Amino acid sequence: MAENVNIFEKVNKDFFNLEVYPKRKPAILRGLDIGVCKSKWTEDYLCEKVGSQEVKVHVSPTAKMDFVNKNYAYRTLPFDKFVRRASECTHDEFFFEPDEKYYFRALGNDPRKEPTDIAKQFPALAPDVIIPQYFKDNTFFSSVLRLGSAGVQLWTHYDIMDNLLIQISGHKRVVLFSPSDATYLYLTGDKSAVLDIDNPDLVRYPAFRHARPMECHLKPGDVLFIPALWFHNVQSLDFSVAVNVFFRHLEASCYDNKDPYGNKDPQAAARALQILNRALKCLEELPEEYRDFYGRRMINEIETKTFLNS
Repeated sequence: MAENVNIFEKVNKDFFNLEVYPKRKPAILRGLDIGVCKSKWTEDYLCEKVGSQEVKVHVSPTAKMDFVNKNYAYRTLPFDKFVRRASECTHDEFFFEPDEKYYFRALGNDPRKEPTDIAKQFPALAPDVIIPQYFKDNTFFSSVLRLGSAGVQLWTHYDIMDNLLIQISGHKRVVLFSPSDATYLYLTGDKSAVLDIDNPDLVRYPAFRHARPMECHLKPGDVLFIPALWFHNVQSLDFSVAVNVFFRHLEASCYDNKDPYGNKDPQAAARALQILNRALKCLEELPEEYRDFYGRRMINEIETKTFLNS
């Protein structure tokens, strides 16, 4: 049984910084003023304001999008045509299937160098959104416009920065896992290989049974605080529009300044993982019983010196 995410009503900055943020657990912030976007951002309004600006979207024949095995393709569409398709259940025009699914994550003007900012990529929409002012200005990293077809479910992953998910229209189901569940999620980089979290293959992924999910359902106007390193799996229950805002949790110098997506591990962690991989390559030179022995020694060192409950 999944634990419910706590809900806080009409949270101000002081309450957030004293009662929510220090606990480093997800929380729904309900009843905030997120601007006129909640009432204005209909399909017609979005199409009119953005028009035929071209956007790159994920297109998949299935609702469960899998980043590890890439069961989707990138396609370019005019924004207004994309919105019309994403809001339909079946399509007269399509790339693969009449009931294919669409998902859009905004990119920076130069996606290889620049984080996305709704004020720059979608200036006609940005004034409609009020971002809760809980964080210091110099910690802001990016604001990401996201739209998805009904049913679209994104792979379980973690982000290295704090995140406010502002749900503007539509409803979402979000399942989250603590950073301490990392050893149960069969990670490939920052993503879990367990695609179906509701009916997992426990023969293939037996440790997943030990993961302890938290769950919430977002409605229009809700803001979900997702602390850095918390895994999350997001499903749009109907055509959904949201804005993610990412804030640095660590000092700016800790992050890779050539990372426009904000999803590369902190530089110290990246170096540690590289060293670990080299150490494991060294152990391959030894017979099996020695690899087992020194592998267990390494695990013990890591547990003793890094685990919070060591």
